[in-house]
Parts: sequence; C-alpha cells; structure tokens
Amino acid sequence: MRLGVVDVGSNTVHLLVVDAHPGAQPLPASKHKIDLRLSEHATEDGAIGDEGRERLADFVAECLTVAEDQGVEDLRGFVTSAIREAPNGTEVLDHVAERTGVRLDVLTGEEEARLTFLAVRRWFGWSAGRLLVADIGGGSLELALGLDEDPDVAVSVPLGAGRVTRDLLPGDPPSADDVREARRCVRATIAAELRPLAKAGTPDLAVGTSKTMRSLARICGAAPSSEGMYEERLLERARLAEKLPEIAAMTTRERSDLPGVSASRARQLLAGAVVADATMDLLGLDHLQICPWALREGILLRHLDRMG
Repeated sequence: MRLGVVDVGSNTVHLLVVDAHPGAQPLPASKHKIDLRLSEHATEDGAIGDEGRERLADFVAECLTVAEDQGVEDLRGFVTSAIREAPNGTEVLDHVAERTGVRLDVLTGEEEARLTFLAVRRWFGWSAGRLLVADIGGGSLELALGLDEDPDVAVSVPLGAGRVTRDLLPGDPPSADDVREARRCVRATIAAELRPLAKAGTPDLAVGTSKTMRSLARICGAAPSSEGMYEERLLERARLAEKLPEIAAMTTRERSDLPGVSASRARQLLAGAVVADATMDLLGLDHLQICPWALREGILLRHLDRMG
C-alpha cells in the first residue's frame, strides 16, 4: 500500500510518500518539502504568528493534493518542538485541521527520540548490538541508547541547530566570545543529561541522523548523496574539531558554498557543529555513522507494525 507522512519540523515541512506493507522495507515513491522555518514566524513569547499559521495550512493542503495525486491510501501528520512548545500550538493545529481536514499529531521529545531509534535499529539490524542514536533537529537534540527496538534511555534536549543559532549565536559571523559562550552552554546542557545514558552501557555502534549530521559529515569528507543511500558515511570527531574554527569564521554566504550545505541551512551549520562536537566529545565517541533513516521512517514503521 502507499502511505504518506507529513513532518512539520522547526525548519522544514516534509511530505514523504512510500510504498510499504508490514515486514517489508518502505520504498520512497515521492518527496515534497518547503523551508517554512516556523521558529522565525514566532512572536516574542514563542507563539506562531498569523503568517506562519497560514503558510503551514497552505502547505498541508498542498501536501494533501500531492498525496491524492500519488495514490496515498493513508496520510499521517505530526509536529515537533516548534509547535509543541508554542503557547498557541493547539490553536494552530485546530486551524490547520479546519482548513485541510488533516489533524497533525504532537510528538513529545521522548517520542521523537524513540521513533528515530526504531528507524535506525531497523536500518542497521540486530547485528549492530547496543545502539546510541543522536539526532539534531531545528529545535532539539534527541539522544537514545539501547539493545532493543525501543531504547532503554531516550532524552530530548533543547539544543536544535535553529534554537542554538537564534538564542546563542547572533551575528554573521558571530563573535569569538559568542561562539565560546555557546560552546559552554551547549556542553553544560548535554552534560546534565549524561547520567542515564552512561548507566545504560557502552554502545557498540553510535549513529547520527538528520540533515545537519549529513551536512557536517559531507564537509568533513563523507561521500556525496549522489553515491546513494547505502554508501557508508562517517562524521569523524577529530575532523569536525578541525573544521569548527573555519566554520565559525565564515559568513552564512560562505558556508552555503561548502559541499552538502544548502543555502537554507547554512546559517545553522555552526550551531549544528557545536552541538555535534559536544555530543561526541562528552559521550566519548570518535565518530558517528550516518543513517539515512530518521523520524519520518520511524513513524511509518510504527504505523506498519500496528497494521500487522
């Protein structure tokens, strides 16, 4: 059957259409996205502004049309931190439902971590042993660790690349003092979450997911996307540490010229690098293996499991 999932993140809104049935690998059939950047449509108190609300409703309606054109039998939609944390998030979701008939579900940060972990486990299989998964989104960093398909530990930390850029890294490029302070804050925030992860055991495989991780791996020497999703890609901590000062000194325009970095993500690249570097350093990881599957695939896999 053909399934669709609409993923409303802090940076982008994605529609992923796959051909799937229980017990089979979901095969991508179509993708559609918009760089909405909901956090940039927020007021001072974090509420989603009218323009952001209307653009979201318009795009969900567009996704519904694309899904119908693609023969989707079941369309699911979910939202993450940008709307989850907005004081008017419920009103925004009600407006989208009234406009489109699509009710977007709100995922908690822990649910994000667990569903992403499920996708990574299915990708690498049981032979990977104990998995550690790190996912850097626009609003939050998700960490999960465990031996099974449901992790033993799953935490969400407010350290997304968009959030860190907005709150801690002003300027283009930011000053050396701001970069140093951002590094200090990020590391302190991650360190406060380490105890349950440390108690859960040493991972056999550490994995990174998300567009930010893929971009960082690419500028550190990993294979380009043109070589296919099955090519092994690593984000090496030593190489990232070497690159960080260079990235910090670049303007957004200069970063957008780096391989694998889109213009829409260039401003957040430094924040993502600071968070990834801190995560690997504090967890004692030499590298992260990049997984092409993440939250959207986890949503689809969980849905297929329940159908079976």
